[in-house]
Amino acid sequence: MNTGTPVPGSYYERIDEYRYKPTDHAGGAWDPDEQHFSPLGGLVVHAIDRHLAARPGTGLVLARISYDILGRLALDECEIRVETIRPGRTIELLEAVVRIADCPVVRARAWLLATLDTSAVAGGPAERLGTPEALTSWPMSSAWPGGYIASLDVRPLAPPRPGRTTAWVSTGLHLVAAEPSSPLASYIALVDTANGIAVRQSPTAWMFPNVDLTVHLHRRPEGHWTGLDTTVTFGPTGQGLTSTVLHDINGPVGHAQQILTVRPMPHH
Repeated sequence: MNTGTPVPGSYYERIDEYRYKPTDHAGGAWDPDEQHFSPLGGLVVHAIDRHLAARPGTGLVLARISYDILGRLALDECEIRVETIRPGRTIELLEAVVRIADCPVVRARAWLLATLDTSAVAGGPAERLGTPEALTSWPMSSAWPGGYIASLDVRPLAPPRPGRTTAWVSTGLHLVAAEPSSPLASYIALVDTANGIAVRQSPTAWMFPNVDLTVHLHRRPEGHWTGLDTTVTFGPTGQGLTSTVLHDINGPVGHAQQILTVRPMPHH
């Protein structure tokens, strides 16, 4: 267990323009001495926001971001560099690389698309989740360790079932100490929680970490709650899939997918 003193109120502290120090609130669920990927995913979006803010406005918005997790996410300072690899006036592709101890541990690619008024043709599933205010918090830390899980307010719409849960997730912590984050970065910082809310098997007997996360958005999320309508599937040969319809307080905003490596815990 990490013995450092956590910084109240945030998952990260800024060190310089590109480097961040995680607090104990970012501690992982599989290993509290590692970073949980969820806040790190939000931090990558925060870095992308800063990259975009450093140039004239383009009117482009993030519509998809995919993360590949390349190695152990030690609870240590990380560096995030963002570059434009496919510039364009209406479509653009960015890449962000997270390094810990000078080793790349996450590569993320984000597609940015132009914004225009398509309200006349907008349509799709419109079912809203029940509001979180009337729901009871679920102590997710009873199933998972780590500072990140302990930082959450998780409110299921019904008692969680193996492989199937719908829940609202929020936090009272800032993403980065003493600086504002966009609603999108704060929203995505909670999405990777999905793999832990609908577990099919006890995490003390089975491991099922995700090696990636892909988020597609058809509109910008609003509010400080992330809605996760999640289904977890385990296949017969060691692979699994966590699929989530993403919601905000106004309805669906997109989808998230996580591929899992499923294996028994070593002592089993």
